[in-house]
Amino acid sequence: MREDIKEVLFTEEQIRDKIKEIGKKISNDYREKDLILIGILKGSVMFMAGLMKEITIPCSMDFMAVSSYGNSTESTGRVKILKDLDFSVEGKDILIVEDIIDSGITLAYIKEYLYSRKPNSLEISTLLNKPERRKINIEPKYTGFNVPDAFLVGYGLDFAEKYRNLPYIGILKEEVYK
Repeated sequence: MREDIKEVLFTEEQIRDKIKEIGKKISNDYREKDLILIGILKGSVMFMAGLMKEITIPCSMDFMAVSSYGNSTESTGRVKILKDLDFSVEGKDILIVEDIIDSGITLAYIKEYLYSRKPNSLEISTLLNKPERRKINIEPKYTGFNVPDAFLVGYGLDFAEKYRNLPYIGILKEEVYK
């Protein structure tokens, strides 16, 4: 897999350090609150697991699976919920955990959908933020790294369900996905 990577953007150590920093902020901000982390499958799994280890306050977690890409590298703009939450979030403090925010279309849909369930608060944490690609104004409360407009893989991010298991984040060579 390494031969398909044009450049490593963030090493495993850099990612771990950033997640520790985010976990500390979340722990301080949500002290005395009823925090639920909602991971967006599948990409958020590695970030979510690392983040939960760094949060020092009681919290619970759940997952949603949504699709707006199909088998494409571009969002279709149509969002489909494949797996919904397992319990009520009414009156809870929700933190959506994302691997990457790109256009913002999917996340805007998820936010609106979750707001309809009457949470106490709703914020976003993302490992990677790609503001250049934004089509809808979405600003995460917690951001790991701002990244360039490139096709990124590793640490949960995939191309055709591959590369998620790389321990770092890298830029995929164009000839691999074109």
